[in-house]
Amino acid sequence: MSGTRDAIERRLRRLEQLRKSHAVVQANAAVRDVWERGSQPPWIKLRAHLLYAREEGTQPPLTQLVNPRGIALRFYLLAVFEAQCRLATGAPWTSTLGLTTGRPSWADMVAIDGPYNASGGGYLPATKQGRNLQNARLRQLQGALRTLEDLGTQRSLVTVPRSANGGRRLYADFALMSEEGRGNLQTPHTYTVPGLTGWDGNRSTTVTVPADFFLNGWVQILNPSEVATWLVLRELSQHAPTVHTEQGVYLYGNRREEDFGLKRDAWQDSCHTLRAFGLIRYFLPGFPEGLSPDSFLMASGRGDTIVQRRRERYEPHRYQVTDQGLEQDALTKCIKEITFLRAQAPAGKAAPAEA
Repeated sequence: MSGTRDAIERRLRRLEQLRKSHAVVQANAAVRDVWERGSQPPWIKLRAHLLYAREEGTQPPLTQLVNPRGIALRFYLLAVFEAQCRLATGAPWTSTLGLTTGRPSWADMVAIDGPYNASGGGYLPATKQGRNLQNARLRQLQGALRTLEDLGTQRSLVTVPRSANGGRRLYADFALMSEEGRGNLQTPHTYTVPGLTGWDGNRSTTVTVPADFFLNGWVQILNPSEVATWLVLRELSQHAPTVHTEQGVYLYGNRREEDFGLKRDAWQDSCHTLRAFGLIRYFLPGFPEGLSPDSFLMASGRGDTIVQRRRERYEPHRYQVTDQGLEQDALTKCIKEITFLRAQAPAGKAAPAEA
């Protein structure tokens, strides 16, 4: 990942805490239980309206959920995953899991590390309320539901009913909305499982995500900006599959911000990290047969230099999405790669930027 060594240290510390607490292993077990009890879909389909702005001057739902410490985007994706494991194409969403009740519950499917006490050097410091991971996870779920609902009357991705006096939110009774949002009619646009992929004359109608993204813990480990960047690259690769294979896909700055709402720093940092994790790679024409482009770059020891020299002035990097990387255990892979990146990063200095 790019950024200072301190930022890398913080992320590695969080990952080690998730490993020690077995949070990701246990969340993965709950996610796999949902998948095995259901139809075991190899792919999860997302309506592409989640990714890009439908109207000029508006921000896509995806990037409205890019909060470094929030779990709203992760929770929405997990809810879509659960729905597609359980429901047939076209079937409307209905609630079957409790927030913290039942096995599994929504809380079982989310891995968190809890708050960190810098002065004490540990997680979940003692409080008067007797805070623990279980109630910390519940508070984060409730916060995620508020975030998803508060995107706006028409754009909210969940609806949460209120108690009889119109005050307290009844979080356990939330309803999942379509990727397009609740809509502007009196009847909410409840989530339904999308059908076949297609093209609406402008963009892809759906984006497919391998089930391994959920089953192997990538949905738990990647930061929201990395998830957003990865999904956008997937959309580009599926919108233009031949270009993706033969040339790689890319985004110029104006399209990145106007269509997808991704800022330059978030894009650069996320592409750098996704490459390290093996989820994307540079497109490099003319690499030796039998080697992936990134394998060739690593073997040459001059990867960034080679790629930079092959680019025309002002031309963005071209990427290819590599689904094979999702077959690895996310926590193990990320700890390994971030440990390596920590050793390379000088204290207080940023890693090289990418376009």
